[in-house]
Amino acid sequence: MRGRRRFRTTAAAVALLCVAALPGCSAETGGPGGVARPAAATPKPTPPPTPKPTSLWNPSPGSLAAVGDSITRAFDACSVLADCPEASWATGTDAGVNSLALRLFGPAGAAGRSWNLARTGARMAELPGQMAAAAARRPELVTVMMGANDACRARPEQMTPVEEFRASFRDSLARLRAGAPKAQVYVSSLPDLKRLWATGRVSPTGRQVWSLGVCGSMLAAPEDLSPAAEERRTRVRDRVVAYNRVLREVCAKDARCRYDGGAVFGFRFEGGQLSPWDWFHPSRDGQARLAEIAYRRISAR
Repeated sequence: MRGRRRFRTTAAAVALLCVAALPGCSAETGGPGGVARPAAATPKPTPPPTPKPTSLWNPSPGSLAAVGDSITRAFDACSVLADCPEASWATGTDAGVNSLALRLFGPAGAAGRSWNLARTGARMAELPGQMAAAAARRPELVTVMMGANDACRARPEQMTPVEEFRASFRDSLARLRAGAPKAQVYVSSLPDLKRLWATGRVSPTGRQVWSLGVCGSMLAAPEDLSPAAEERRTRVRDRVVAYNRVLREVCAKDARCRYDGGAVFGFRFEGGQLSPWDWFHPSRDGQARLAEIAYRRISAR
């Protein structure tokens, strides 16, 4: 009797301790001596997977407006001293170039769903107006290639200051957002003007045309390899690098903007990819390379 009473007392005490102090414990007893067994731990529920953020970028936009300067107008690509928009890397209809518009919309849609609003000779200060005109079209994509003329002045002293360049580009995106808040923007880097000089200076035709005043800050006296001439060219190249940094930084603050990552700046234009009339602007082949670079970046998911 005393043994059974002692056993019941022990079991009761264990149960009391479990309730009072060990919420994960069970009052069930088992095994020799009636030692209490802990209850099986309750498995923790598996948290639901965190959804990946939805990208705002559509790799297949349905319409396109191109803004910029002579490169987007395909100046000197088809004939001397003339625009050739049908060969434009952005909106052209020339099958040999296979423009961005042709790649996105096909031959039937390229003409009706793309607009070339660029102007030969334009500088960054003009871009806000071009962007406002683009916004009025309500495009799903706007391509931007602007700034080479800000560096290509008669003398380096005339180049657009970097902060003015930044203010104009920032204002340009604001103007677009005011009229077309959901338009995507592809921003091309500026080409390496010093590399263009190195490629074209071997051509007698190129040197002759350049002497008429093409991009004097970089291309004047193309055969002069003196320290002063090299310093001048390096100064222009550094300004282009600074402009590209502005394009990258301002674009990065807009969720619907993509910069090309410096792809055009890094592209090595060969002789056949430069205009045979000025050895500076892209030829049809050069325009095709620009279209490839843009399509690769725009269509990436």
